[in-house]
Amino acid sequence: MKRLVFTIILAAVLWTVMFSPWTAPAVNFWWMMTGSALTLSVFATLFSPGWWREVKWSTSNVLLGVGIAVALWMIFWVGDKVSTWMFDFARPQVDSIYGMKEGESPWLLAALMLVLIGPAEEIFWRGYVQRTLSERWKNPDTGFAAATALYALVHAGSCNFMLIMAALVAGVVWGALYRFFPNRFAAIILSHSLWDVAVFIFFPI
Repeated sequence: MKRLVFTIILAAVLWTVMFSPWTAPAVNFWWMMTGSALTLSVFATLFSPGWWREVKWSTSNVLLGVGIAVALWMIFWVGDKVSTWMFDFARPQVDSIYGMKEGESPWLLAALMLVLIGPAEEIFWRGYVQRTLSERWKNPDTGFAAATALYALVHAGSCNFMLIMAALVAGVVWGALYRFFPNRFAAIILSHSLWDVAVFIFFPI
């Protein structure tokens, strides 16, 4: 459990540095995100290598991953319209997130999210944190709830309500899928990567 606590604290520190309005200007977000996600996935593999047994690639998992990504994009599209209608601060906060990609090559960012960032985040948050908590407490529902809450809370340092809620919604979707269909972990990983690329690069909301 000490190893898990260590990695969660590390994730919170790294995410705060990346997203905090006081520290974010001092770092290159995309390279730090890539390095941070990879570092956490390495710790996940060292501390609990069993996640890789759940990654089974097949045509059905690829199609499911694409479908999940499309469905999640649609959820966020609706959520954006509703939140913009309800809150004056919603659109400016969303725009500030999109501002992180200014001056960067969209193809490079797409490659980083597709191949490194998306998979690494799933390996850590679902394959390690959620699975470890579920096994530790012998209750997959509690493990799912705790891991999802932690995934959202590490974004709190951004002081961006829309980003925190986005992490919560996405975390609920991916976490619930992993809770009930761990044998579809490959599809979940793919959906995270494809959704990242879609929502940030090719089909921004």
